[in-house]
Amino acid sequence: MFVLTSDEYSSLRYQFGTIKRGQHSKYLPYAFTEQGVAMLSGVLHSRQAVKVNIAIMRAFVRLREIFAAHRDLARQIEHLERRLETHDKQIHAIFEAMRQLMTPEEKPQHRIGFYVKGSIVPRPKA
Repeated sequence: MFVLTSDEYSSLRYQFGTIKRGQHSKYLPYAFTEQGVAMLSGVLHSRQAVKVNIAIMRAFVRLREIFAAHRDLARQIEHLERRLETHDKQIHAIFEAMRQLMTPEEKPQHRIGFYVKGSIVPRPKA
């Protein structure tokens, strides 16, 4: 069992719509851990206490399952992000290749006319 911090307590007050201002204690409330609930069920023996403790234990089990599912989901998202990163690089390379293909190559212009063999200079016009 532990005392909630003021931030935790104010967060709880916003989550539960039934608690109204002025109807709560001026002291911070206590909360139980899963192990604390299990220990409490060993001490309390009424039928109602046993039913409540079983319900609380089931809630803790459900929370663990939800957290495990979120961890798996986080791993899957991370894996997808890595795959997308490599795909982005590959797509960028494809677009770069397309840009290179689209830019016209500057071919050297051939002069029209007669040239002397082995000479670069064109023959003078007669």
